[in-house]
Amino acid sequence: MSQVEKKAGLLRRTSSSKKPLKEKVVLMYDEIFAKEDPAKNNPRFWDELFLMKVNLEYLESKLESVNGEEVQRIQDNINSLFHHCVQALGEEHQIKVVNALQTLCALFRGVHQKNKSASGFDIINMLMGFDKAEQRMKDLMERLDSLLCGDSSESLKSLCLKLLLCLVTVTDNISQNTILEYVMINSIFEAILQILSDPSSRGQHGYDSVVLLALLVNYRKYESVNPYIVKLSIVDDEPTLDGMGVVLHQALTEYNRQYKDKEEENQGGFFSTLTSMVGSMFIADVDEKLSVQTNEAILLALYEAVHLNRNFITVLAQLPLDPNLQTSNLLITFLKYASIVMQDTKDEHRLNSARLCLIILTCIAEDQYADAFLHDDNINFRVSLHKMPMRHRKKTPGKNIPSRPLVCAVLDLMVEFIVTHMMKDFPMDLYLRCVQIIHKLLCYQKKCRIRLHYTWRELWSALINLLKFLLSNETALLAKHNIFYLALLVVNLFNMFITYGDTFLPTSNSYDELYYEIVRMHQVFDNLYCMVLRVSTNTGQWKEAASKVTHALVNIRAIVNHFNPKIESYAAVNHISQLSEEQVLEVVRSNYDTLTLKLQDGLDQFERYSEQPKEAAFFKELVRSISLNVRKNVSLNSLSQDVLLKEFSTIS
Repeated sequence: MSQVEKKAGLLRRTSSSKKPLKEKVVLMYDEIFAKEDPAKNNPRFWDELFLMKVNLEYLESKLESVNGEEVQRIQDNINSLFHHCVQALGEEHQIKVVNALQTLCALFRGVHQKNKSASGFDIINMLMGFDKAEQRMKDLMERLDSLLCGDSSESLKSLCLKLLLCLVTVTDNISQNTILEYVMINSIFEAILQILSDPSSRGQHGYDSVVLLALLVNYRKYESVNPYIVKLSIVDDEPTLDGMGVVLHQALTEYNRQYKDKEEENQGGFFSTLTSMVGSMFIADVDEKLSVQTNEAILLALYEAVHLNRNFITVLAQLPLDPNLQTSNLLITFLKYASIVMQDTKDEHRLNSARLCLIILTCIAEDQYADAFLHDDNINFRVSLHKMPMRHRKKTPGKNIPSRPLVCAVLDLMVEFIVTHMMKDFPMDLYLRCVQIIHKLLCYQKKCRIRLHYTWRELWSALINLLKFLLSNETALLAKHNIFYLALLVVNLFNMFITYGDTFLPTSNSYDELYYEIVRMHQVFDNLYCMVLRVSTNTGQWKEAASKVTHALVNIRAIVNHFNPKIESYAAVNHISQLSEEQVLEVVRSNYDTLTLKLQDGLDQFERYSEQPKEAAFFKELVRSISLNVRKNVSLNSLSQDVLLKEFSTIS
């Protein structure tokens, strides 16, 4: 039996010699795929068709099985089916509307599946006829818009959004989907906003709406003017922005909850006991078990909102409208989400998620309003970030976390990443982003003279350990990465603290501690200097990059060369073999006045984030991956005819 026949609605076998009977709707589909006009002998053909329960599988497989010559032969009938589907969307009889929506989805999917190599124009021609396409798509978009904005049933609205998601994701590369030109011209942006601003419809359709919006924003975003980008960037209506925030917040909260449940599941019971008995043999299995599928679609929606709309930054900061989420806000929930996905970056989806989290944090760190909120001493939160289990540190319970300005949680997240990802498969791109986010936050603190009470020593220690790692793995890393650029950024963070630390470190004691750390770990800086001097004096591809680090180390070397002899002298005079921290700090404090440092320019300058051209390739691949995932998960059969009949039983 052929694939198409298998998918046909087979009713019953009366005897082994007779062919199985096909259900009525399948016979009607067969008429559409015949050369004749199906309405020629039956004027009520189209009316009757939309009263029948759709057989999606059969219709899609029939479309996929049509060859080139047959397409020409039946194109008028396919065009007619498309036209009558659009007309049926205006019917009062809701079952007809449902069947028309499902049929349209089968048409979009079936035609694209069959003609993957065909041009967008050929597909448009096959579906609706090129000369009539503009009018057909205008009618379709207007009807979908009125169904979404009107008082139709929730199931119908859900089906409209699923049809739109189906249409947007039929091609792997969204920008090659020429039909979307009509979705640009006949915008449904306002309908999406209406759903997001209304608490009731947002609860049921918010998720599909923000995913749809995120995808539409990415249609040919670098090639032409995309009206969805323009409109999203100027939304200033508070209920709408808040609504979008609520949807994103709920989706991220749900992810965090699922992860926490899995974590708790793994901490109790037999599996945990067995693991502790036999040591680390099962650690990989635990990690496997803990992985919850990442949600890049929601992250993309959050990114587009933060990146395109300045007004959305206020939504990140405020407490949510939902009473169940009152202890947190969107930014805190996002930081917790980031702390989960940034733990394990070996899998491609998690690597993409971690990268997108850092891009979002980069946009936040550059925004003046966001920085003001992050550093506000009157708005403190306890943020319990997830930390990777490591053998050399104890797990700290969340109860001990102090209430602090939110910037402390961002810095904690950056420090945690730096400490936990020094590995053979080094995620250079993520490290660069981390260090740049820290730099942007320091620039704001320096500019506004904000003395943040933070455990700066943890950051300094993490950065010195990172330099130590780069030195130990120089050969292996240089085969893949320019480690000198990362080293330069790290050294310049220290230069920021040395040059301007007196304006933003919380106390003079903190400034003394900075010098203590530099002197205590001087061997790392000495080794770095030897390495960059060696590379910069040889001819090679890294000569210039290494020489920049040599120049950047001038003040750190001056500090080491100034204080080390003083400390040795103090130890000799006082006959002490090993000085305590307090004694070293005493030497540092009493010898500042004879220290000479060079003023370095541009330490508090940074290049602002720009998506194009640097990130364009990343977003193109990310949107492709999200598109495939959405396509796979758009289920039109989830609305069974029985449920819909029950819902519409009051409608005549």
